[in-house]
Amino acid sequence: MTFNSWVICPQTNPQANLRLFCFPYAGGSSAIFRTWPNNLPSNVEVCAVEYPGRGKQINSAPFTRLELLVEAIAPVLIPYLDKPFAFFGYSMGGLVSFELTHLLRSQYSLAPFHLFISARRAPQIQFTKPLLHLLSDHDLQDELRKLNGTPKAVLESAELMEIFLPILRADFAILETYIYTQKQPLECPITVFGGLQDQEVSHEALQAWREQTIAAFSLHEFNSDHFFIHSHQQLLLKLISQELQMRQRSS
Repeated sequence: MTFNSWVICPQTNPQANLRLFCFPYAGGSSAIFRTWPNNLPSNVEVCAVEYPGRGKQINSAPFTRLELLVEAIAPVLIPYLDKPFAFFGYSMGGLVSFELTHLLRSQYSLAPFHLFISARRAPQIQFTKPLLHLLSDHDLQDELRKLNGTPKAVLESAELMEIFLPILRADFAILETYIYTQKQPLECPITVFGGLQDQEVSHEALQAWREQTIAAFSLHEFNSDHFFIHSHQQLLLKLISQELQMRQRSS
């Protein structure tokens, strides 16, 4: 398989019979998933999607519209979809993976065997908060402190914030300009993860994902805020592993 800068597989695994594609949160990169292969079944190859503007795509301009991002991801993913695959999306990545699943179904007649959504409200739940991508740099930094997902060292470095803020602003624009259009429910199971103390995503907004599939649906909530991907990573990976192992046994 030829290298492309969109798909980063931390540990290539030619023996794998399943691929798990991971989509980062706003401002995040493929590096979030660097250690995941160590804690998932040995038959699973982890492939992280790198959005433009970071990592190996640092020199590419970030997208500001979800539709354009998804349309760019789909064709570069196709060569990797020669094995059964699942999607894991965190926060913004949840929305990206959901819309990508619909695009793959409509344009390529392909579908993941499972969709894992984390820390993201269902797409039909309208966005009602002030638009972060339109805030001044100072006010945007204040919001980042409240979200508790950006390391203090980054927030306090003028040089790092100069690089980070335009990427984050573009990602927030993707989320805040998104318009949901109703489609036929998916035919793959959806597993949703959430944080009980997440101020951004309520229990009801997580539960509403049930409407998006005619297959199995499950919801797991952690005693955490929005960024349980860091605070509860071991438990998160254990639950994902259980679902992937069920898939292997049933295939």
